[in-house]
Amino acid sequence: MDTTLTPSVAPTAATEASAIRAPLFDGPFEGSPRAAELIARIGDFLNGELADLVREKGIDHEHGPDKETLRHVWRRSHAMGFYGMTLPTAMGGLGLSLLDHVLVKESIYSSGSPLAPHVFGELSGPPRVGALAKFATPEQMANFIRPVAQAEKAICFALTEAEAGSDAGAVQTTARREGDVYVLDGRKRFISGSPFADFAVLMASTSDDPARREVTAFFVDLTQPGVEVQAGYKTMAGQSTTGDIVLTGCRVPAANLIGEPGKGLALALGRITVNRLLHCPGMVGLATVALKDARDYARTRRQFGRAIAQFQAIQHSLADMATQLCAARALMLSTARQIDAGGDPRAEASMAKLFCSEAAFRVADAAVQIHGGEGIVQGRRVEFLFRMLRMYRVLTGTSEIQKNIIARELIGDAA
Repeated sequence: MDTTLTPSVAPTAATEASAIRAPLFDGPFEGSPRAAELIARIGDFLNGELADLVREKGIDHEHGPDKETLRHVWRRSHAMGFYGMTLPTAMGGLGLSLLDHVLVKESIYSSGSPLAPHVFGELSGPPRVGALAKFATPEQMANFIRPVAQAEKAICFALTEAEAGSDAGAVQTTARREGDVYVLDGRKRFISGSPFADFAVLMASTSDDPARREVTAFFVDLTQPGVEVQAGYKTMAGQSTTGDIVLTGCRVPAANLIGEPGKGLALALGRITVNRLLHCPGMVGLATVALKDARDYARTRRQFGRAIAQFQAIQHSLADMATQLCAARALMLSTARQIDAGGDPRAEASMAKLFCSEAAFRVADAAVQIHGGEGIVQGRRVEFLFRMLRMYRVLTGTSEIQKNIIARELIGDAA
């Protein structure tokens, strides 16, 4: 069965926002005309040039692109004006509202392309550095941030360690000052994008007292002596985009310190409300692919002399999937509008991350069930989506952590 999705945007969408369809049902487009145009152009890029590249290189969700291919994708995306579109306008960004940003990202992921995360450098590009611009020195802008924004270099964000995950401030990696350098020792774990990154925004403790937390952020060149990226493992999604960063006497110039000593955690979490929300369109987009694949399979799979889509059990399952997905999407868009209006809806952002990740996984689980035996065969997209969407319940703040945040916002100091 050919599971390639047709473009979700009509060709006329580039000039008329009302021509855009919602991901599941007919309806008006919620974003701006500029976002509509972007979605149409990116759709052409994904379904044209990048689709050709996927076929040429044998890329799928299990077999990702090599570093050279990734850099080609980044450069082409930058040349077309997509790669840095989420950056501040002073850095060449498009000044998109958060609502537009969410809608564009959702459309990219709902394309089903295995290159979707790389169109604007989701793992290694501009989204990793945009919020740092106000803290960076002119030298740091020139050496680290602008090369990433212009698709010349890649970067990753290195906070997580064996003992520092949900407890983000419990980093054991140390940074000891020696004159004009800091000497870094430690091990970062599960760092997304590290296998193909040139730099890292890395968190280390600059405290002399092991009992006192003083998390400081540094730009670290991953090619310098004393740094090793170990990427010999895969996640359950079958991808090799994650690795460990091992630091052994790594000497980092003091000029690479970002902001102030001890302010690294605040810097990392400074846009946490926005960042939590921005994980949601990826989940919603992937769940949309799972739903569409399940619907299309149900239309063509025949049992007992008719398509299984004619059986009420399948219809009810599809209806539940669509309802959960629409509810998740509505919460995501509502939170984006609140932030665009100047609010700081911390509870709602955590609700969106919690609900979108849980609902998206339920959609993927039901999609596997509808596919039956075909759904549990490795290499089928629906089986990959099941594994990928299961990961989102852990990644970027577990469901349990989100519930803690929601409860704290609801109860107040008593929590």
